Amino acid sequence: MTGMLDGGTVLTSADGESVRVIDMLGAGGQGEVYRVATDAGERALKWYYPACATPQQESIVRELVERGLDDNRFLWPTAFVPSGTEAFGYLMDLRPDRFKGLPDLFRRRLRTTPRALLTAALYTVEAYQALHSRGIAYRDISWGNIFFDPSTGDVLVCDNDNAVVEGHSTGISGTMEFMAPELVRGDAQASPGTQSDLHSLSVLLFMLLMNHHPLKGRAELEIRCLDEAAEKRLYGKQPVFVFDPVDTSNSPDPVEQSTVLHTWAAAPAALQDLFTHNFTVGLHQPTARVRESQWRDALRSVLDAVVDCADCGRQNMTQPAEPTAGTCWSCGSPLVLPPRLSITTPLPRSERHIRLRRAARVHEHHLAPEPARHDYGDATLVAELTEHPSKPGKFGLANRSSVTWSGTRSDGSSQEIAPGQTVPLRAGLRLDLGGAQAAVHAK
Repeated sequence: MTGMLDGGTVLTSADGESVRVIDMLGAGGQGEVYRVATDAGERALKWYYPACATPQQESIVRELVERGLDDNRFLWPTAFVPSGTEAFGYLMDLRPDRFKGLPDLFRRRLRTTPRALLTAALYTVEAYQALHSRGIAYRDISWGNIFFDPSTGDVLVCDNDNAVVEGHSTGISGTMEFMAPELVRGDAQASPGTQSDLHSLSVLLFMLLMNHHPLKGRAELEIRCLDEAAEKRLYGKQPVFVFDPVDTSNSPDPVEQSTVLHTWAAAPAALQDLFTHNFTVGLHQPTARVRESQWRDALRSVLDAVVDCADCGRQNMTQPAEPTAGTCWSCGSPLVLPPRLSITTPLPRSERHIRLRRAARVHEHHLAPEPARHDYGDATLVAELTEHPSKPGKFGLANRSSVTWSGTRSDGSSQEIAPGQTVPLRAGLRLDLGGAQAAVHAK
């Protein structure tokens, strides 16, 4: 093991826990991460480089440990670990192997799906929203700090040692590619906080869903030396969205940057409109940037509107609640929309629209007007589209909840659907899902 700490080194955390170094897991811009043995089992230890082990950083880490965050989407600092010198670090949970870095996604080393990417985007938005709701600004949202499960879309936010209480002026300002233009330019009175986080978050979402940076078009290709001055011009002084509807000077090159042309064309208007607003108006007006709640609602609605191509089976994003769809991004065949389940929540009423694709699911958050958190996992399953075991092509909605539903067919007749039972899927069917009202539409 080559690093600042040797294997077998024993340290003691500030709360008295023994910490024995096992091996080094990796290194980053601020320090190295080690696998360590503690009284509570194996953990991870981030150990700062001498240049980064400043009194300011120590103060930030100690405050984060004291504040705590009981949220499984974050590898939060749980204990401060000093040494006999000025060096220090902190303990956090180990990152499970199923979580992969975004660089592997951008280099196309991971197999994933549009549904998983949309889920990851939604979960990422809600993770940072959880921080902002506690008055904490992350300040370094970038592709290097998010890991995701390419199968499920679950996310894990790492490197949380730069998050500070809103208004705190110490520490870093972020990674240049993700920094808000006002921070790149060094505008007077501009400082990293939740408003600049909203820009960084939008850049991250664009890269996650479009596999490209929103400000890297022809202008980047014309730069001979991408030094700091060039980066400041690209991201701060003269930023132009690659799909700016008015200024086309930075449009993607059709040969060198063809990927983003295809991914953008495959995105529905619900997402295109938010990205366009954020990277035109939002570039110059920080207070007008898209809020987390807007991203959350749009991402959920698009995720619930994903359909499978009948010819090639590939997943396609469609515009929520629209009666028609375009063609498959993969094979070009016309998309056939499956039936739609519309759900009206209890007060304050909200509408959800779910395309009943094969194995479609309804979750607890679909029935809540203002869900605290979206969760597409098995534990929150309420209903599931199933195929009749002896009649292929006949589908029904299975009750996976713990309450009995009441249903009304299109002819006015009614029935009860107990937990575990299935109601045949027909247009005009209306259901009471225990407070939330649902209806099946042909399109």
